[in-house]
Amino acid sequence: MLARARVVLISTALALSGCMGPASAQGGSSLQGQLPSFAPLVKRVGPSVVNIAVLESTGPVIAQLPPSLRGTPLEPQLRERLRGRREQVIGAGSGFVIDPSGVIVTNSHVVGHADRILVSLTNGAQLRAQLIGVDELTDLAVIQVKSEEPLPAVSWGDSRKVEVGDWILAVGNPFGIGSSVTAGIVSARGRDIGAGPFDDFLQIDAPINPGNSGGPTFNLDGQVIAVNTAIISPTGGSVGIGFAVPSEIASRIVAELRAKHHIDRGWLGVRVGDVDGQPGVLIASVEHGGPAAKAGLRPGDVVLAVNGERVDSTRALTRAVAAVTPGDSVTLQLKRGRQVMDLAVTVDQRPQEPEE
Repeated sequence: MLARARVVLISTALALSGCMGPASAQGGSSLQGQLPSFAPLVKRVGPSVVNIAVLESTGPVIAQLPPSLRGTPLEPQLRERLRGRREQVIGAGSGFVIDPSGVIVTNSHVVGHADRILVSLTNGAQLRAQLIGVDELTDLAVIQVKSEEPLPAVSWGDSRKVEVGDWILAVGNPFGIGSSVTAGIVSARGRDIGAGPFDDFLQIDAPINPGNSGGPTFNLDGQVIAVNTAIISPTGGSVGIGFAVPSEIASRIVAELRAKHHIDRGWLGVRVGDVDGQPGVLIASVEHGGPAAKAGLRPGDVVLAVNGERVDSTRALTRAVAAVTPGDSVTLQLKRGRQVMDLAVTVDQRPQEPEE
């Protein structure tokens, strides 16, 4: 990470960015005829992207808005709505409809601690939303609105098929001005930015700004291949390096939140480290009474595979074990000294992350 750069989440109280789109070559030679117009795609997916305002209950106050919404077209509308009420807007972001019944995906940091959630559709309708579930470790959340008419919805794409250099579109509501579209490419895969133990972001350069947080990144088929979440910026402003949760993670988390309203993750009860120059993950210590200790795992063991799938980093091992339902057994292939062996471990529920 560059000196002074910092990771910034991208609700309107925070920041985010990126930059790129189709361009014309100079000297009379144009790329316009070689690149497809994004207009048909935008018309198809744009109505599924929503604006989210986070409201907090307060004492009697004059309507207040975060600085990022002041001076935008959304300000007069929200001020009038909040006038004389015991609420104020404390943040805003974006989301997208994945089910016509009104199921919406966004970021946990947008809605996770909201008293009330107000969703604005592209047709001008405003609907109260109910929080269905949040997962702070992947910064994903699901909310639900009730609408008399089915809402336009989008579908998940397969982020595993996305390659560096692929064109993408990011859609959201920067600064509360309404649905906006930016184009760019996928800059990198598998980014770990230190946001949590399950970091596996797509890096994008499509321009995104405060208010885009929780909005979708689309492939050119109009499928959601990532959820916009954060940037790296020395100043908190846009420098063109954005990060989005890939759909291979987001779709699974969202499905579980819809079904159970929370996420169950497997846990071994070990501390681990990478092994320099060798495959596998080193077991540095084993928690007394934990699942690994009960199964006979020892400090110094090197885990080579989980259920037959090779693991070559601590992050890979953490994700593989977390994907196992607590109470189920997992088979670890491990190296102990010169011996390679299999060990069955019944995983437990991952403990709640301590609050900072």
